[in-house]
Amino acid sequence: MSTVEVKNIKNEKVGEIELNDLIFNRQVKPYLLHDVVRMQRAAKRAGTASTKGRGDVKGSSSKPWRQKGTGRARAGNKRSPLWRGGGVVHGPKPRDFSFKLNRKVKQQAVSMAMSARFQEGNLVVLDRFTMEAIKTKDFVTIMNVLQLENALIVIDGDNENLSKSSRNVPGYKVMKTDGVNVYDILLHDKLVLLQPAISSLEERLTA
Repeated sequence: MSTVEVKNIKNEKVGEIELNDLIFNRQVKPYLLHDVVRMQRAAKRAGTASTKGRGDVKGSSSKPWRQKGTGRARAGNKRSPLWRGGGVVHGPKPRDFSFKLNRKVKQQAVSMAMSARFQEGNLVVLDRFTMEAIKTKDFVTIMNVLQLENALIVIDGDNENLSKSSRNVPGYKVMKTDGVNVYDILLHDKLVLLQPAISSLEERLTA
């Protein structure tokens, strides 16, 4: 078991907590993280690019001039890809770029991403994150006290004041435990976990 300090929002140490090494201190396999990030980004692609082939563009289907005897190159119709305004050869069509990975692989990748942050010393555990009102200025002040400039904050349940106070501040994202993923962990320099969220993550990633 690995041990990490538990702090409050005033950046004061209030205790320690033991972390499950199978989730927070395991061997990191970069190729596995790469596969999962590639899967997540592929699923976000719209896949709506589309071009018109020679059968889709407007234009006469008649032969512009006779086949032989004119001295010019033979031509079939004005919709040919060789002509300006003609169809596109082998152009993109709407498609689904997404692909799937096994659930166990995705679970392992999430735990490896968190392990990477822990091994780098970029994992922060807070006992709680309470805000009296929705106020961006207060959130920024707390982040300055904690010395966090780019962080993913993982909460265990609804926290409207925190979520709404942070959403207009670049570099920060608040997320529930059931939404934690490899891409967002790696996108942020720091991983901030509320202490109650740790048990939820361990339960999710060992199921």
